[in-house]
Amino acid sequence: MSATKDWYDWHQPYTDPDSPLSRRLRLVQDHVDSWLDERPEPVLTVVSACAGQGRDLLGVLARRPDASRVRATLIEYDSRNTAVAQAEADRLGVAVTATCADAGLLESYADAVPADLVLFAGVFGNMGDAEVRRTVAALPRLCASGATVIWTRTRRAPDLTPSIRTWFAEAGFAETAFHAPDDVLFSVGVHLLTAVPPPLGPGGRLFRFG
Repeated sequence: MSATKDWYDWHQPYTDPDSPLSRRLRLVQDHVDSWLDERPEPVLTVVSACAGQGRDLLGVLARRPDASRVRATLIEYDSRNTAVAQAEADRLGVAVTATCADAGLLESYADAVPADLVLFAGVFGNMGDAEVRRTVAALPRLCASGATVIWTRTRRAPDLTPSIRTWFAEAGFAETAFHAPDDVLFSVGVHLLTAVPPPLGPGGRLFRFG
């Protein structure tokens, strides 16, 4: 985990609705909304890695009449952020648990997977390239059959997103959306697992966030 960046203060740009972070959030939320619209099951499981204050998911659940269908775990290392996320989940009355844990460790997901939706927003830009590849290869272990993964990554040079999209294909995912707005550097990808998901299996470290 980074010792130089305050991950609580990192959320400050959300106060500006026109900031790149706010625009990225709206794109991710739009895809969470669409995913819920497309999945009729009475119960759906979600896990969010390095979830911060949980806005990717909680902002959607706050406006949906079917929010009670969702069972979610938000995995976040900063205890201040998990406290904010849990307070908002409790206020909304939704079945969301904010867990203070290291999302880079597979064992942190033991009680949260297999998940129907896996959120990796704001994660891939905070690890090395080899760690990104290793993490993408391991994502099926977090997934239920037919799960969706939503991820983000900056396209700052050297742009890793073409490689990430290839790695998703190699891991058994089909790309259903990819956004790369011309006037900002962020990108948002959405992938559907078409392979048979393996079990979570033994623990181990995928990445160090920071």
